[in-house]
Amino acid sequence: SFTMNMYLFAYDLMQFCGHSWIFTNMIIRFMTFGKDSLADTFHSIGLVMRLCQLLSVLEILHILIGIDKSRLLPRFLQITERIIVLFVVINSQEEVQGKYVVCVLFFLWNLLDVVRYTYNMLARMGIYYLPLTWLNFSLCILLYPLSVLAKGFTICVSLPYFESFGTYSIKLPFPFTFSIYFPYVLKMYLLVLFAGMCFIIQNLFSERMAHLGTGNIKKKRS
Repeated sequence: SFTMNMYLFAYDLMQFCGHSWIFTNMIIRFMTFGKDSLADTFHSIGLVMRLCQLLSVLEILHILIGIDKSRLLPRFLQITERIIVLFVVINSQEEVQGKYVVCVLFFLWNLLDVVRYTYNMLARMGIYYLPLTWLNFSLCILLYPLSVLAKGFTICVSLPYFESFGTYSIKLPFPFTFSIYFPYVLKMYLLVLFAGMCFIIQNLFSERMAHLGTGNIKKKRS
């Protein structure tokens, strides 16, 4: 309906503004301070980044109630990957926040999202600009695997700190005889992360074919 379409447009606009601010801030700070800006990337943009990622959880709800026709599982995996890495790994370990890989990861996320939400906003209005459509469904195939590698590297870098500080590790009292050692949980999650990557890349190729197939391109041009 018109009301739902306007709501989705407003949602995409808010996300576009948030990610554009982050992306522009990162570029300006790097051009101004050079490598020195990388170490405090999280402290300068972390709050807005967390807000944008929390807001993205609404996309799962959009699919569940049927106002967004995207596939649920791939989108669910992409969102939960970011939530886990951002809130569980990076946010909980101050030593990890200053690593260069965090800056690389944020750059990849925001580059993808600026393009995606720009495309979504125009699509809500029935505007399909072919170069933007091509960029939206092609760039993600290249950058998503790089972002997964950055997530994996971030988790690996964080492991010594989780081991040293015991963050999220739980030793259950008597009569229970087992404990939860969180570094092991993260190592198992690395396997899930890379297995999910194969599934999501396959879905990205399917979406690209659906939107950039010869018949669809002619239809959008007309």
